[in-house]
Amino acid sequence: MNQPAATETATFAGGCFWCIEEIFRQQPGVLGVTSGYTGGTVKTPTYAQVCQGDTGHAEAIQITFDPQKLSYEKLLDVFWTAHDPTQLNRQGADAGTQYRSAIFTHSESQLVIARTSRATEDSSGRHAKPIVTEITPAAEFHPAEDYHQAYYRNNQRAPYCQAVIRPKLKKLGLDD
Repeated sequence: MNQPAATETATFAGGCFWCIEEIFRQQPGVLGVTSGYTGGTVKTPTYAQVCQGDTGHAEAIQITFDPQKLSYEKLLDVFWTAHDPTQLNRQGADAGTQYRSAIFTHSESQLVIARTSRATEDSSGRHAKPIVTEITPAAEFHPAEDYHQAYYRNNQRAPYCQAVIRPKLKKLGLDD
């Protein structure tokens, strides 16, 4: 596959990274998705450390995309539908700051677009409660251990994938 002349990076946290990774992987214009940790203070976090909830890191995904085929605004539209941005430090049964809703921006342009998108989404009437998604500049991103990468694709028959991820994909009209 030919790499486009210019790519961009987006980093989002929306609960468990397994639950949103495949949603973004299936978006036309996405070239790659990496699950990992960001936003915290531990220099080289592990999954076990992040799960303890005291590293400051969020489970997140980092997306490489072709801006000629997919806009940052469109990625944000997907982000708002991929999780519940009104839940503070949790998504479903997963609770703790590591499961917070966050947008980590890579440029001043992304910061402005993210703030505008959050305000638009918050006033859209689609949510019964206010959006609590934080927007902060991107910090160092630490890829998660190999077994977390492409988790759904590699574990489709696992009970968690069947009970949690597959219904999200179906709800959004994506392949499962």
